[in-house]
Amino acid sequence: MFARLWARPAIASRCSRRISPSPSCSATAKWGGMEATIAVDNNGREPTLTCSSTTNYAGRRTLSSLPPHHLARKNNGMVNGLVKSTKVPRPIVAMHPIKMRNKLKERAVQVLLDEADEEAERGERQQSHISYVGNYPIPITTELKIVLPEDDVPRGTWPVFRMMDESGSFRRSDATPRVNTSMPNTLLPEMYDLSQLRSSLISRHPHFATLFESSDLLRPSSNEYSDTRSTNTLLRAHRHMIRLRKMDTILHNAQRQGRISFYMTHHGEEAIHMGSGSALKPQDVILAQYREAGLLMWRGFTLEQFCNQCFSNDLDLGKGRQMPVHYGSRALNYQTVSSPLGTQITQAVGAAYKFKLEALANPEKEAAIAIVYFGDGAASTVDFHSGCNFAATLKTPMIFFCRNNGYAISTPVKEQYAGDGIISRAPGYGMAGIRVDGNDVFAVHAAVAEARKLALRTSSPVMIEAMTYRRGHHSTSDDSSRYRDADEVQRATDVSDPLVRLDRFLRRMGWMDENAVASIEDEERVAVLRAMEGAEARPKPRLDTMFSDVYHEKPRSLVRQEEELRHTLQRHGIPYK
Repeated sequence: MFARLWARPAIASRCSRRISPSPSCSATAKWGGMEATIAVDNNGREPTLTCSSTTNYAGRRTLSSLPPHHLARKNNGMVNGLVKSTKVPRPIVAMHPIKMRNKLKERAVQVLLDEADEEAERGERQQSHISYVGNYPIPITTELKIVLPEDDVPRGTWPVFRMMDESGSFRRSDATPRVNTSMPNTLLPEMYDLSQLRSSLISRHPHFATLFESSDLLRPSSNEYSDTRSTNTLLRAHRHMIRLRKMDTILHNAQRQGRISFYMTHHGEEAIHMGSGSALKPQDVILAQYREAGLLMWRGFTLEQFCNQCFSNDLDLGKGRQMPVHYGSRALNYQTVSSPLGTQITQAVGAAYKFKLEALANPEKEAAIAIVYFGDGAASTVDFHSGCNFAATLKTPMIFFCRNNGYAISTPVKEQYAGDGIISRAPGYGMAGIRVDGNDVFAVHAAVAEARKLALRTSSPVMIEAMTYRRGHHSTSDDSSRYRDADEVQRATDVSDPLVRLDRFLRRMGWMDENAVASIEDEERVAVLRAMEGAEARPKPRLDTMFSDVYHEKPRSLVRQEEELRHTLQRHGIPYK
């Protein structure tokens, strides 16, 4: 697509044959805010291309760094070194600058149409089903449809809603036989301009027009994000997925080194965090399990706060009284994580019921929902059944978000249930529901945004089942190689990585390349290391905090326990203040 940054240099290189073959020459072309200059040196040096843009991009690339399918087009005697060829360059005549610009514009449109044709050809073979853990096929749909309690339930297997495939390209409509290859010239979004990108996607994929138009991922923030110093929501989601992955890798290794006691990674599930987090509002209360740190990160929890909690130092908001990864933040409406499975589900129903009563008493107050996250294993607990039944009968405005990652610690889903996943249970409770591809950040965002609207409009619960895969061990106390094959993990890594999918999309749009990604990865790795080293160097919480925050005034029993503890530490010579 011409909107991709690397496509623009490719177009300029295709016009290089029009340049006079002097020992050293160059030509400049401008198009859509981009200025491309090709410099040809026939003395054996490689042709180079310098790009600059009115959208704050500047870069210098050699033509051999361009994607192979552009360099492999018929060269017709193009300059030696641009493509490997034994042809002798034919005599080339210079072209008037105006004619060259017009020709460049024609070729830009032609490249756009060529790639649309290629996508149409791929669309004829677009994947219709997908398998997660268990190897049973699930049909894919591009229709965002939340099945209501009064609707007929899907026949057979519930479809999984998806917008973007693993290639980073958006799917064609289920009802459209071919992609419309008659593309207008408006499909050339400026670098990092979300408004133009949104308009471009709407023109290119009209069946997703409503979802693109309403997506907060494709809209800049009204205020600058403090952690990225930008208003670009989509690029923030991309960076945060990288940040979460870097944090997971470093803190997991820190546990292996004995520096912290415990850790749980989120590898392969990052799109769930950023997709749903960006669709919620700050007033919505989150009751998470223990694999949703990205949601807290999206709301502004810093790397320093994550590391302080994991190292249980004096700045830990929980004052060292929780296991690592059991985060919580009252300021960010994120309830503290609890280890026992499912306990947060019934608590979320109570929080949502409170929101319902407040809305009835004060209709002018800003509406809010409760959203509870849990895994497929927690869906087998009594708390899940109790929570679903209470929520449906009390009609509480909330979302039940199940991330089905294939394993309840070591128990695969095929040993967890015999039915069609978790979502098929929603109609039995009289609850609306939808299944979504948990590795597609755009689909997750759209599903949660729509579910939130429905929950508020009808004051009733909605269930979402996000299909994904847990690539890491359950925790640092687990060895997943004892119950699943390494080939299975590698296959999921190669095929369904949510970060790779979003990264491919950004590269298709020309918003990202290998150097940009490497730079972000380095920045986030350094930031995590600094935060970890700072947290590790801080002192532990004061001893008296172990007995605070339970009662307004300490009862005699707690006072006695504190005295006994201090006496024991003193008797054994253990220094602890």
